[in-house]
Amino acid sequence: MGFLRKYHRWGGLILSIFILLFALSGIIMNHRSWFSSSEINRSLLPGNYSYKNWNLAAVKSGIPNSNGYLFYGNIGIWQSNSGLNSMQQVSVGTKPGIDSQKTFKLIRGSDGNLLAAGLYGLYFSDDEGLSWQEVKIEGESHPVDIAEYQHQYYILMRSEIIVLNQDFSLVKTLVPAPPMGYDNTISLFRTLWEIHSGEFLGISGKLFVDLLGLIFIFLSISGIIYFFAPNLIKRLKNQSKKRFVKFNRKNLKWHNYIGLFAGIFLIFTVLTGMFLRPPLLIPISNVNVQKIPYTHLDHPNPWYDKLRTLFIDAKTGAVVLGTNEGLYLSDLSFAKIQMPASQPPVSVMGINVFERLDENIYLVGSFNGLFVWNPSTGMIMDYINRQTYIPEPVRGSPISAHMIAGYMRFPSGYEVVFDYNRGAEILGMNQQTWIPMPEAVTNSGMSLWNLALEVHTGRIYESILGDFYILFIPLAGLNILLLLISGIIVWFKHYYKK
Repeated sequence: MGFLRKYHRWGGLILSIFILLFALSGIIMNHRSWFSSSEINRSLLPGNYSYKNWNLAAVKSGIPNSNGYLFYGNIGIWQSNSGLNSMQQVSVGTKPGIDSQKTFKLIRGSDGNLLAAGLYGLYFSDDEGLSWQEVKIEGESHPVDIAEYQHQYYILMRSEIIVLNQDFSLVKTLVPAPPMGYDNTISLFRTLWEIHSGEFLGISGKLFVDLLGLIFIFLSISGIIYFFAPNLIKRLKNQSKKRFVKFNRKNLKWHNYIGLFAGIFLIFTVLTGMFLRPPLLIPISNVNVQKIPYTHLDHPNPWYDKLRTLFIDAKTGAVVLGTNEGLYLSDLSFAKIQMPASQPPVSVMGINVFERLDENIYLVGSFNGLFVWNPSTGMIMDYINRQTYIPEPVRGSPISAHMIAGYMRFPSGYEVVFDYNRGAEILGMNQQTWIPMPEAVTNSGMSLWNLALEVHTGRIYESILGDFYILFIPLAGLNILLLLISGIIVWFKHYYKK
């Protein structure tokens, strides 16, 4: 009992700063569009958040145009001359903030126009990318990939495919049929993610989790006040002392009552969050569970929030559909979809590169590495090490030594791989650095939402803890659980003793 009381007192004081950061960052993450215009200067953040050599997914890929090259990625779209020694940003859309410039895909259509899939919409340009106009899409507005077939654009959303004519008139909206062997289950990772954010109950669930965040903030601040109250009381005199004593009693009363009645929800929130990051993520990353009935998870669309990449063969119409759970083969009817037995490893964090190298040979990249894949023969080769890939008997970490964020092949034939940590690397050459980053790119801000993500996942502490930062979430989670449980036990012991 004495240990629990001391732990709750001193552990609460130490953990309060982290709990405040978890709560504030979680609320921001739950409402990305609300904070999309807010940015943080990267010079105020640890050094590993500075752009160096095109790291941190600054560039995903690029395409040539009449003025040189258009590069795109987290920094938006940038125009470079043919000598790659001059770059300037091209604004997409009208929303303020770097978040609104984030671009997932950029293609040139057969009519010569350019199309871009951005975080907040679809855009086109008829002047080689100098200016962009938004294409209005009914329904979902988060395109992640674009393909063209027979003068029609196939816009891949996260849950469906929208087919447009080249004048951007709607042809149809497609929801692919369930894949062969579909059992109507969902990944445990996705289930815990939506429970942790409250999204499984829609906006009401997210607001309830926001309320839990506010409760965490209140418990932290009220606990700090109670911790320092004795010293403050000694320094106060007369009426000020009486008023503060009365306030502190109410402060303790509400701290106890709110902590007690919200305790089970707070404990559940901490537990679900602990499994969303390695190392606890590893054992659940390949586990599927039944959908929770009558919730946001129990969606009739078998592809809901799963679609990530789309490739359509210009000659045959054969389709490769990439999801956060693997790669599938289909045709343009999307009526018969199957997952080939041979699959390159893909991180649960998504596919970042999907390119065709030759007929029926594809390049697939994610935070698990970069691989050549032939679905017909089952061949998988590590493209960086030039070695045949041998699957591990037990699924390991969702990240590898090569965290692939992007890839680009230039007309001259040389290839650049964009590693999330190391940045741009030229394959097959001794030269391991690409063109210097312009100062305008280096000084570009970080969206408040992305900063909240770094704080909430514990990655912000990597500059202090090094590789041990990966243990921050499970250790912090265990200590917060003990803090909550000790508070409940101490209250009940005191209540029954009284």
